[in-house]
Amino acid sequence: MSLNKAEKNQLLAIARDSIQHGIDSNEPLIVNLQDYSAALNEKGASFVTLELNHQLRGCIGMLDAIRPLAQDVAENAFAAAFRDRRFAPVNGQEVNQLAVHISILTPATPIQFSSEIDLLKQLRPQVDGLILVEGARRATFLPSVWDSLPEPTEFLYQLKRKAGLPSNYWSESLQFFRYHTEMID
Repeated sequence: MSLNKAEKNQLLAIARDSIQHGIDSNEPLIVNLQDYSAALNEKGASFVTLELNHQLRGCIGMLDAIRPLAQDVAENAFAAAFRDRRFAPVNGQEVNQLAVHISILTPATPIQFSSEIDLLKQLRPQVDGLILVEGARRATFLPSVWDSLPEPTEFLYQLKRKAGLPSNYWSESLQFFRYHTEMID
């Protein structure tokens, strides 16, 4: 999905409005989809990342496109601000200082690999988002995480830890999927 500048600006406004609405009413913004283009009404998967003083302040998203993109962004912005368990809820004094980044995800595709070394060779730093699935465990890193974990081995090890697995964990049942993002900020 390629969005034009106006649509990107609308998504940023929806995210900010949903966070402010959350401060005011403790609920995500209800998006009137008739106010937006067909592209923003298509089902889409997004992540909303919040930063305060260049530090992560919240990040929540969806890996699967199950609702209209405009609604997905509103829900994820609210969740990033108020439901990310790693952080206290955003307060009214922080709202105007937040940097809002939206990642629109492409559908994930499975990666075929024969070993951990083979998987590592296939990863494309700065390009691939990666999903790990092992039984009921599932974790992802957006492509932007490559900025802080530029080495494929460390990227993979930290993703395993995020999924609650040891960094040296390996099994034949591990599955990996890649996706790309369109960044809006």
